[in-house]
Amino acid sequence: MSPEVDKLVHYQMAVATCRGPLNGEHYGNKRLEKRPSAKRRVFVQTESGSVLGIELDRSDNAQTLKRKLRLALNVPTDESSLVCGDMVLKNDLSIVRNDSPLLLTRNLMHRSSSTPCFAPIGRDFQQRDQSGPIEILGYSDKFARTKELVVEIVKAIRNDIDPVPVHGGLGGAYYFRNCHGENIAIVKPTDEEPYAPNNPKGFVGKALGQPGLKRSVRVGETGFREVAAFLLDYNNFANVPDTALVKVTHSVFNVNDGVKGNVHQYGMQASKIASLQQFIPHDFDASDYGTSSFPVAAVHRIGILDIRILNTDRHGGNLLVRKLDGAGRFGQVELIPIDHGLCLPESLEDPYFEWMHWPQASIPFSDDELAYIRKLDPFRDSDMLRMELPMFREACLRVLIICTIFLKEAAEFGLCLSEIGEMMSREFRGQEEEPSELELICLEAKKLFQEELSYSEPKAGGQEEFQFDLDCGEELDLSRCTEDKMEITRTLRCGSKGESRRCLLSKLEETAEEDMEDDEGSMQKSSYATGTSSGNRSANEQLPMSSSFVKLADMSEEEWMQFLENYQKLLRPAFANRKVGNLGQRQRQRLGTSCQF
Repeated sequence: MSPEVDKLVHYQMAVATCRGPLNGEHYGNKRLEKRPSAKRRVFVQTESGSVLGIELDRSDNAQTLKRKLRLALNVPTDESSLVCGDMVLKNDLSIVRNDSPLLLTRNLMHRSSSTPCFAPIGRDFQQRDQSGPIEILGYSDKFARTKELVVEIVKAIRNDIDPVPVHGGLGGAYYFRNCHGENIAIVKPTDEEPYAPNNPKGFVGKALGQPGLKRSVRVGETGFREVAAFLLDYNNFANVPDTALVKVTHSVFNVNDGVKGNVHQYGMQASKIASLQQFIPHDFDASDYGTSSFPVAAVHRIGILDIRILNTDRHGGNLLVRKLDGAGRFGQVELIPIDHGLCLPESLEDPYFEWMHWPQASIPFSDDELAYIRKLDPFRDSDMLRMELPMFREACLRVLIICTIFLKEAAEFGLCLSEIGEMMSREFRGQEEEPSELELICLEAKKLFQEELSYSEPKAGGQEEFQFDLDCGEELDLSRCTEDKMEITRTLRCGSKGESRRCLLSKLEETAEEDMEDDEGSMQKSSYATGTSSGNRSANEQLPMSSSFVKLADMSEEEWMQFLENYQKLLRPAFANRKVGNLGQRQRQRLGTSCQF
């Protein structure tokens, strides 16, 4: 067993005894948490974005909490659910950490286009929330600087220095200032993201928790990812600005009249769950500056972070450039990466790494960078995020583990940043999107453990065997395009690569077409441009069928561990083939544009 999987056994044994299945229901305390105190506070967010802070007694359960919400919101809550990330809280609330954000959502069978989302607005609602104007939701030691920013912001607000809306981008964002009127933080409410109910720029139409602008990032969850990127940037290695999740109350925020409306309730205090990031003064962004002058170390460090978190939106507009010498256009500069809301998707996606074709990315890693990569521990990282961001979905943490292992093994093998980025990126032939080399390795790893299961498990009868084929047939069909277990990795950079990829892609398209025929009409017509709303369903149902070649949320803990062991066995042969294939490497075609927030 490989060293990384040895670590996985150590951490996952604890997790397996404390966690239920993904997208499941939580009935008891099945998670390692600090012992709850007699009094706890939670911030409940409705699908329409409204936030209410409520004190919990030790004896409170999900039903008593919903009764409190019914009195506070003046709406029926019997046919609704309290959700924390993947978990639906059925009764026991011992898993809920102090200051955790929860989502109150209507059950699918009771939702219709004529049924409004919970949207409590009014003086009585705000009076019931006794929390302060800005409260940090988390206890990490890394939030020390953010606490100082909050103190400065509150002083400024009390001196009538109000926040200023940011006019660029697709989502709602606000500059918060200090007593001197200087911008010191940027706040992005989760309910003002693109397609969220209170988006101030007309991009509305969905409730929180539904599919968002990107394929596997849900509406209202980009703020969590902003905080995760900061927490994962140990020792400020990549220079991510201080970021925290906050509950903030102010009249500047946008509140629409209903899910599809766009009427601002002027002058009314509104409470929001939001990401708060330190504002960094800068001279321009990378799209306005010659990239050849960027320090190699800065590009490498940002690239290392982007690979770990599978950033699907790293473009020049979210790399800030600050001059260090103050004179001359080509002097020393510093790079500051921002806007990480589209990282850590729920399934393997096509990343967007603009730095991939910069000359700095082709330079080998330095000894210091290799030492940093060796010290990375994806299992400790995922445990840290479970503790600091309990609403973070398990499938996103699995993406983090896969990508960090990929980075560690690739760097140890001697690949440079651009080579790693290319292996993670998909190709386009005409209008067809093909799986990346990373995704092909994952497909083969899934095939191997599924074959092992089929040989080791006794056949219990025709019906059960048929059900297994239904559950696993998609990946098995894909793998039939290869002649043996290693054919996928052999063909990644060899002459037969095109035929192999086209075969895999055709199978994927056939499966997607069959799935879409059986899916509901609202999902058949799902489009990020239309902004139409669909029902509240599981993660795999919500994501467009053609967007994900590799599903991670459908594996049990035991299957996940076996998958990782197989995955690591396939990496070194794939890296060796990449090195051989580089002799005749051709120019890769990239398609599409990235989205700016």
